[in-house]
Amino acid sequence: MSAPLTPTATRALLDQLGHRPRRQLGQNFLVDGNIVRKSLELAQVAAGDRVVEVGPGLGTLTAALLGAGAEVFAVERDATMVAHLRGTLVSTHAARLHLLEGDAVETPLADLPQRAAGASFKIVANLPYAISSPWMEAVLAGPLPERMVLMLQLEAAQRYAAAPGSKTFGAISVFLQAAYRIAPGHRVSRTCFFPVPDVDSTLLNLERLPQPYAFSPAGRELIRGIFQHRRKQLAPLVRKAAPEAAARWLPTLAAAGLRDDVRAESVPVAAWVELDRSLRG
Repeated sequence: MSAPLTPTATRALLDQLGHRPRRQLGQNFLVDGNIVRKSLELAQVAAGDRVVEVGPGLGTLTAALLGAGAEVFAVERDATMVAHLRGTLVSTHAARLHLLEGDAVETPLADLPQRAAGASFKIVANLPYAISSPWMEAVLAGPLPERMVLMLQLEAAQRYAAAPGSKTFGAISVFLQAAYRIAPGHRVSRTCFFPVPDVDSTLLNLERLPQPYAFSPAGRELIRGIFQHRRKQLAPLVRKAAPEAAARWLPTLAAAGLRDDVRAESVPVAAWVELDRSLRG
C-alpha cells in the first residue's frame, strides 16, 4: 500500500491544484499512514470487496482501498478533487474505481445501487461533521452495508454510540443501534490531518447485526420529533402524535417496567423498535 502524502506534500499538491481546503466541506486531508492501515484493518477489507467511500479528496484512502483489491464506489462534491482523481486514480483503475460527482447526502452510496444492486458491500469513509447525521440516516434507510468504518469527530461518534440514559442518546443513536453493533474502534489525533482540525476524531467501527432493523419513514419522523422534546414526558407526546400506535405501544413500556412519565433518553432501543412496529399496524 502506498503511503499517504505528508503534510508538506499535501500542501504542495493543493498549491499545484490551486485549491484551498474548504472548511464547509470538512476538507481535512489524512496524512498518517497508520490510520489509513487501521481503517482497512477494522473494515476487514479484502480483494473483491465492494467499498463505498465518501469524500475521497486527494485519494489517500482510495488508493489504499484499491491497493487492497477492493472495488470502490466514491462520491465527491468538490469539482477540483473530482478532476484530480479522474486524472490520477480513475485513469489507472477505471475497472474498479467508480467516481460520482455529487452530494453524499443525496447519493449516500455513490452509484453502487446502479452498478451492484443487491450485492454485499462495506463503507469506509472520512465523514465531514456537517453531513454526518443526515448521511447516516440516509444510509440506514437501506440497503445496509455489512460493515462501516467511519472517521468522525468525537462529538458525532459519541452521539451514535450513546447508551440509553445518556444526555447524548438521541434519535440517531436509536436508528443506528437498531441495525449495528458498535465494535472497538480507534482514537485519532487531530495531528493526523492537514489542515489540523480543532478537535480529535475517532474511527467508529460498526458491524451489522444478524437481524438489523430499519425504521419506517413515519417511525423516523415520529422519533426525531419526540427527541426534540426530550425534557417532556414520553406518553403524552406519543399519544398526541400517534394515538393509535400509542394505545398499542404504551402497555409494552409498562410491561418492561417503564412508567408513563419516562423521558425519551431513558427508553432502550428495543422499545423504539416496538413503537415503529406499532406504527406499521
